[in-house]
Amino acid sequence: MRKEEFAHLCRNWPVQGGYSLAGAVVPLVRTYLFGNHRRKLPVIWLETNDSGDNNISFLNATSPYAGQVFTYMIDLLYSNPFMAAQGPDALQLLTNAAREYSGKFTLVVEGAVPTKADGLYTVIARTPERPLTAWEILRWLGPLAEYVLAVGTCASFGGPSAARPNLTGSRPIQDVLQRPVIRVSGCPVNPEWFVGTLAHLILYGMPEVDDQGRPTLFYRDTVHRHCQRRSYFDQKVFAEKLGDKECMYSVGCMGPATLADCPYRQWVDHVSWPVKANTPCIGCTNRDFPDGSTPFYQSLAQKRPKEGGRA
Repeated sequence: MRKEEFAHLCRNWPVQGGYSLAGAVVPLVRTYLFGNHRRKLPVIWLETNDSGDNNISFLNATSPYAGQVFTYMIDLLYSNPFMAAQGPDALQLLTNAAREYSGKFTLVVEGAVPTKADGLYTVIARTPERPLTAWEILRWLGPLAEYVLAVGTCASFGGPSAARPNLTGSRPIQDVLQRPVIRVSGCPVNPEWFVGTLAHLILYGMPEVDDQGRPTLFYRDTVHRHCQRRSYFDQKVFAEKLGDKECMYSVGCMGPATLADCPYRQWVDHVSWPVKANTPCIGCTNRDFPDGSTPFYQSLAQKRPKEGGRA
């Protein structure tokens, strides 16, 4: 499959082919790896300062399930949220993986990185000499990785972990590493954005990204453009309160200023998304989330006067 066809598949699969993009791309990856005698994508997966929502969202992937992604797409060399090993054994696995796969592995990072107090707010491992912070480990692993993938808005832009007053001095991965980072933002990330990006890395390498480093496969159009309540907006029929069926622009919806395909991708095997659940989009994929989205139930025109009419 040509790269352009893959991009079309990613953008249109929820509409044309079914509900699970992962179910479409995993067979492509398996065929490619087998036919070209290639090994799975080696991955070191690190969770830092976040709520754990992104790996939980990933575990909600269906058809195939997360276990099949591990089996057929990626070789998970180390993962502090998923692995059974603990303590010195886990640290040894990480050290061995970084040495053996230097320049070849993909570094997947969830969460922002605390930098105050020498990063002691997030400790990944301990040695007899000192604790190893996320800040230190990222600066060690970042230059060794072939690709760095920031999963979720905290890793991508700081997100809630770096929101006011940011007592831990948390920073996005890009600020810590000073190297190209693929940002798959969302709070949490949609598992299909993540799996689709992994598939692109395997099949074609670095994906096209927007001016904020997000794959244009999934962050090309605003939520507003494809929203099921768009017709109400066009007719200037707005909700008066939460729970009304009309356009929720008047009660804080950030859809006109948020790039994501949530309206047709949806979540948890295409079951729902915020507006379908009768709550406004809060702009969780944005660089300035959550501070730039607050007060959550104040209209976009009041929160961001210059962007109030963006479609």
